[in-house]
Amino acid sequence: MRTTTLGRNGLEVSRIAFGTGGFGGQWGGFDEDTAIAAIRRAHELGITLFDTARAYGTAEALLGKALRSELDHRRDSVVIATKGGTNPGSERIRDSRRAWLAQGVDESLRALGVDHLDLYQIHWPDPCTPAAEVAGTLREFVDAGKIRHAGVSNYDSAQLSAVHETVLNETVETVQVPYHLFRRGAETDPLPYARAHNIGVLAYSALGSGLLTGSLTSETVFDPSDWRSRSSAFRGDSLRHNLKIVDQLAAFAKERDAEVSQLAIAWTLAKVDVAIVGARRPASIEKSATGLQLTSADLAEIDRIVAQAVQVGGASPEGID
Repeated sequence: MRTTTLGRNGLEVSRIAFGTGGFGGQWGGFDEDTAIAAIRRAHELGITLFDTARAYGTAEALLGKALRSELDHRRDSVVIATKGGTNPGSERIRDSRRAWLAQGVDESLRALGVDHLDLYQIHWPDPCTPAAEVAGTLREFVDAGKIRHAGVSNYDSAQLSAVHETVLNETVETVQVPYHLFRRGAETDPLPYARAHNIGVLAYSALGSGLLTGSLTSETVFDPSDWRSRSSAFRGDSLRHNLKIVDQLAAFAKERDAEVSQLAIAWTLAKVDVAIVGARRPASIEKSATGLQLTSADLAEIDRIVAQAVQVGGASPEGID
């Protein structure tokens, strides 16, 4: 498993991260024992970075349970990244005020059963809280030893520069963005800013929320609790069109003795520091923990194949794009 250093302050992580968003209740039901086995298998394969969030329901507690031995006895063998700053069901869904973040950090520490978080990220930008206040709160958490590193998620370049270019500009080290072959807006904003300022980039939805796994068909039916059942990207003409492109990508991957999901992850890793990949079963994460690397010619051909793809959105605290 390849590793990288995120940001400026020596946070070394595996380039593939295990994402726990699938255990948050927005992707349908799952079997807890199988989920724990998937997390355990990820660590066995060399994945050291595990990404979760307060907004993912019981996912933090599940992750803590799965990695209990490592967290208690070999704490440096895993990097725990979580996110806070949302308050689903409240009048203020995005809430980065100090009091709410402080409550969330303490809840995350308890749920995971740890005394510090390796990376704490603001999940979604809060337009009502000044950037300097957010940066100051993150700095406070670092100084108190509750978190080792701080980042943000779903920020555009203007929001990122506002929080980064405060008097506390050494605080924010990473940004997490939605990024995959069918969602490439991050290439324009905020990736250029992140690269210019040595901010580590983590891409979530590297497999297009399932579009790039090769397992979906135009007949796939999602559980009503799965957000994809309400997304235009997963039904009708848009889905059928993109699945034809997935078939072309799969054929290209097969020529390299790979599967389309492995191709998609390798493409993401050619662009950013870390690809966050979810899995509910051990076999799925085994498939994702690929060492496939692409040449410049490969990347150019992939760009040609996906040139006519329908760009898709995703879920946000307010609803479905």
